[in-house]
Amino acid sequence: MGLPDMNTKVRQNHVFIVLLLLILSSIALQFTAVKSIGVCYGVKGDNLPSRQEVIDLYKSHGIGGMRIYYPDEQALKALRRSNIEVLLDVAKENLSSLSDPAYANRWVKNFVVAYSDVNIRYIAVGNEISPSDGEAKYILRGMQNIQKAISAANLQGKVKVSTAIKMDLLENTYPPRNGKFKDPATTYIKPIIDFLVNNGSPLLANVYPYFAYSPPSSPIHLDFALFKQGTNDPAGYQNLFDAMLDSIYYALEKIGAPNLQVVVSESGWPSDGGAKGANVNNARTYYQNLIKHVKGGIRTPKHNGPIKTYLFAMFDENKKPDPPTERHFGLFTPDKSPKYGISFN
Repeated sequence: MGLPDMNTKVRQNHVFIVLLLLILSSIALQFTAVKSIGVCYGVKGDNLPSRQEVIDLYKSHGIGGMRIYYPDEQALKALRRSNIEVLLDVAKENLSSLSDPAYANRWVKNFVVAYSDVNIRYIAVGNEISPSDGEAKYILRGMQNIQKAISAANLQGKVKVSTAIKMDLLENTYPPRNGKFKDPATTYIKPIIDFLVNNGSPLLANVYPYFAYSPPSSPIHLDFALFKQGTNDPAGYQNLFDAMLDSIYYALEKIGAPNLQVVVSESGWPSDGGAKGANVNNARTYYQNLIKHVKGGIRTPKHNGPIKTYLFAMFDENKKPDPPTERHFGLFTPDKSPKYGISFN
């Protein structure tokens, strides 16, 4: 029997290497897709599962990220060695205390350093704080002091410090290229944006097409809000989510931060509550299409590629105040049954 031709061996090796690279690329893409979707974990509801049951629910559905609105130590303990990526908020009532560097150091020591086996990725210093809110004067100083504590713990490359904004800080958001921060908000937000740029942190933004669509006078078509429309939008956008996201990027560009990353820290649709468009079918459609859209990579005039997005929220929270829609954003019922049967993978 003759020896194999050398060129044949080279071709076989080449084919093997190409196949191996394709397999590894596929695995990497799947990992990125799973990590691109998180779900906010709210606890303002009755009869909710234990913290460990909730973390197990995240794992069983392949949900790669969790937002926690305060340092819930039971949840943090259950998250140990889970590799679920965590966005951890400072509780609103503690924002003023962060003006004290010693308090910020203790906070980081107690809730970040002490949980080194929890994959804490982002810290949100404030959620939807407006310039007129009493807490507004504490946000930048709090971010600075948390950042110093993170750096002192040698975690600056792993944990990013930011704040979560609401879309009402912007104006002229359609067409998106006209988007800008409102004049009263500019004095508040500009130093925060400068901090994020200097520290390589993203801006967290709560993006809700539902709240743009739901006012009775809104001209927005339901299909455009639910990712169902083709391309009839005069500005060339396929859906409202992308248009809202780009308005943020354009506003950041106008304020001197054209390359700042945005993480969508909340987005959802209510399944009930008596308001316009709030029903199970619309909510199911929104969540499933949003997951598919985010996993597929967003391509707009201002963004091309994946964007980390946290769905709101894991459970309905019946203890929340009015409006009634606030109590119907859950993806699961308290007995852990999926409300919609959507797929995260």
